[in-house]
Amino acid sequence: MDELGRKTVEQFKAADKTPLVLVLDNVRSMHNVGSVFRTADGFLLQGIVLCGYTPVPPHRDIQKTALGATETVEWQYFATTAEAVTALQEAGYTVMAIEQAEQSIMLDAFTPEAGKPLALVFGNEVSGVDGEVMKMVSGCIEIPQSGVKHSLNISVSTGIVVWDIFVKLKKEKAL
Repeated sequence: MDELGRKTVEQFKAADKTPLVLVLDNVRSMHNVGSVFRTADGFLLQGIVLCGYTPVPPHRDIQKTALGATETVEWQYFATTAEAVTALQEAGYTVMAIEQAEQSIMLDAFTPEAGKPLALVFGNEVSGVDGEVMKMVSGCIEIPQSGVKHSLNISVSTGIVVWDIFVKLKKEKAL
């Protein structure tokens, strides 16, 4: 642990967090949920919001991929994603969906607003972000893709988007 510079659970909880919250909108796979927890831990994110029928810890299938990240990353549950989005907006977050949609902003062109916390909604593996939620968010970010499928697993999408936002926030903080 020392050689890798890893934080203890206590150090993680006490550390300044990246002002980013991930919202999972009816994500069905426990392995995907665990992977998102692990990504949130890796980038010291503020937290995760689990919504609808998204599975919640503790569960061995979430733990299989989370590898203990459910013990470090703060999380909460809302019965609906719409309730979660409303609560985040009332708390001052800019809420964006990660989705392929008309008028979406390509990830490489998106710049987080300086000094404002950000929440990103990731949708169901098959149907994406709920249509009602899409009407509520401030905008939509899309991952540019060039292949045939134009579809990425949510855990892959989360890793790509979080890394991009993390780098942009880190550069902003350095300025």
